[in-house]
Amino acid sequence: MPPDHAGTEAAERAAAMLTALGMQRMSARVLMALVGSPDGGYTAAELADRLGVSAGAVSGAVRYLETLRMIRRVSRPGQRVASYDIMDDGFHSMVVANAPAYARLGDDIDAIADDNGRAPASAARARDMAGFLRYLSRRMPELVAEWEAQAPSIEAPAE
Repeated sequence: MPPDHAGTEAAERAAAMLTALGMQRMSARVLMALVGSPDGGYTAAELADRLGVSAGAVSGAVRYLETLRMIRRVSRPGQRVASYDIMDDGFHSMVVANAPAYARLGDDIDAIADDNGRAPASAARARDMAGFLRYLSRRMPELVAEWEAQAPSIEAPAE
């Protein structure tokens, strides 16, 4: 990886952490490369060069990240090739968009517990899990709103 890119080592560490949390490895690497991209983002070829991978590997990761609304395609004036850049609110938009899924998952887990009357301890664990997921569903949008309300007051760390 070329050393002239912002945060290359930190981006690889963060990508490894996202991969450990379940994100596809190449998608995590592309996302973190875009966090450190120049204004205007990177083209697919620039991402491939930065990451030392094929354009095909980048293409699949870009499509996946676009479906998550984590990155966006950007047209550069005077260029025929699109660039990709991270969305300004990508992470918290994704959290809010996925919050209803936690409630539905909780409902399904409760249905499993309802059907598992022969195992009261297992059903109790399932109900606890379902309650936690519904709690997350309610709190995620509230947490994002709290973040947005205070975010402008956060100062960048001293260098």
